[in-house]
Amino acid sequence: MNNPGFVQSAGYVAKGWRLVRQPGLRRFVLMPLLINLLVFGVLGWWVNQLATAWLDSFALFSQWGDWWLVRALQTVLHWLVSLVLVFSLAFVFTLVANLIGAPFNGLLAERVEAHLLGSTSTPAPSWLTLVKSVPRLMWSELAKLSYLLVCIVPLLILQFVPLINLVAPVLLFLFGAWMFALEYMDYPLGNHGALFKEVRHTMRKRRKVAYGFGSTVALISMIPLVNLFIMPVAVAGATALYVDYLREGNLTRA
Repeated sequence: MNNPGFVQSAGYVAKGWRLVRQPGLRRFVLMPLLINLLVFGVLGWWVNQLATAWLDSFALFSQWGDWWLVRALQTVLHWLVSLVLVFSLAFVFTLVANLIGAPFNGLLAERVEAHLLGSTSTPAPSWLTLVKSVPRLMWSELAKLSYLLVCIVPLLILQFVPLINLVAPVLLFLFGAWMFALEYMDYPLGNHGALFKEVRHTMRKRRKVAYGFGSTVALISMIPLVNLFIMPVAVAGATALYVDYLREGNLTRA
């Protein structure tokens, strides 16, 4: 089966939304949703304080006078910093929420796959099964975190390099989209034994899929309140992508 294009892959986020509202899957969405509410609530309050102080620092331009060029520079930098801040924090929030909710996301991916394949009669995993999956999922999340730190530090440094910082937010967004795709595709692939490096290899061969799906998740993650629902929706959408296009070419044991 041919891989979907950018637009078709982006549409799987909407498919994920439809899936999580199915009667047989709703109960598996509750825990990821509660985790998101907790993480966004606590960190959101702290970040609001941080963002206010950071953006207020642009007042330093006032000492350069009231020239139109100074005002234009201040406006451009204000928007660039705001964009970088909003996107970076949306990504950090999602990363923390996924780290906490990894076992439940893995369970949700498993049940969505069973639903799509018509295997809903399969008994739901017990709490013991869920506990046994924790080491694998935590190891995978740590692998993602290591990969993130290695890649994102240079991108963040570029935000402060003159001229380059005009395009640096775009580079940061593209990396974020790539990372979101890896984050959520890891759940259905990981349920079949794929390691994070194998997930990266799989998605590198399907860049349109990765950027179509990941860009949509990234954009939604920046919308207040709506982003509270993105984690279970993205897990379900990524699982549907796996079932429709990746299942037959799975690199590891089923």
